[in-house]
This record gives sequence, C-alpha cells and structure tokens, in this order.
Amino acid sequence: MNAPGKKVSVSAEGESSILITRTFDAPPELVFDAHTKCELIKRWLLGPDGWSMPVCEVDLRVGGKYRYMWKRESTGHEMKMGGEYREIERPEKLVATEKFDDPWYEGDAVSTITLTEANGKTYFRNMITYHSREIRDSVLKSPMEEGVAQSYDRLEELLAEKAGFDKS
Repeated sequence: MNAPGKKVSVSAEGESSILITRTFDAPPELVFDAHTKCELIKRWLLGPDGWSMPVCEVDLRVGGKYRYMWKRESTGHEMKMGGEYREIERPEKLVATEKFDDPWYEGDAVSTITLTEANGKTYFRNMITYHSREIRDSVLKSPMEEGVAQSYDRLEELLAEKAGFDKS
C-alpha cells in the first residue's frame, strides 16, 4: 500500500492488524512526548489539511484515559475518539485502546507503538489490531493512509523544530 517515495508505510499484517512504520530523525524521548503531550499532539495529529484539534486530554498512566476531538474548519464537522492506556514504557512502548464516538467500524482497536533508536534516529512502529480481518480491510480502504502520511509529515517538521531547539 506504500507508494514509492513515501516516508510512511501502511500495510496489512497478520489476521486483523495494520502496521504503520516510519523513521524519524529525532530521539525516542521526543517522539514519545509527541504522542503523549497535548501541546505537541495538537500540532501534528490532524490528518488531512483543514482539520484542527480543539480537544486533547491525556491522563498518561496505565488505566488513564485520553480523548481527542478534531474539527474540520470548512464545515464544522467534528470527529471524536478516545481510549485507555494499557501499557506505558517510556520511551520505548505505548499501548492503548481506541474507539470513535461515531464509529465507522465495529468495536474498538488496540494500538501498540514501539520506538527503537539506531544511529541517532527513531524507528516508529504502530501495530493496530482490530476485531476482524473485515474491519481491518475496511479501514485500509478508507482515506486513513493519506491522513496518516500528512500527520507524520507534520510530526517530522515538529520534531526537527524541537530537536533543533533542544540542541541550542
């Protein structure tokens, strides 16, 4: 599913999972923070252009909850989701459930993010597991990959800005 030249890879994995991978030129601590601190999340986790995130709540502890609400500026359409943290190993691993308020697929999913450092870069891996192959396949057919790619391009810019600031 990954087109040549794209920096993010989105692919079917196993029976009912999607694997998203990308390499970032930043330390794992910074990539982890970008996934867990609202002041950073709101700057990059926006999907396609034209969306904002007016609501971001994170209670970063096992059993803690998170909540996001995106808004499409041109129409006012809102999309909301949340979940619960199941495992936190800073800065290597983050496991959480995810469920949309107005779901476009049945049930919830479990996201397992792992961050591995090599040669000053962070290898990002997110395995998202759904309840069935059919649900996974419907997610893959959605515009999800485009939104993921745009969001991670924004994250790359944010990480470069933060890494440059932290070095000075």
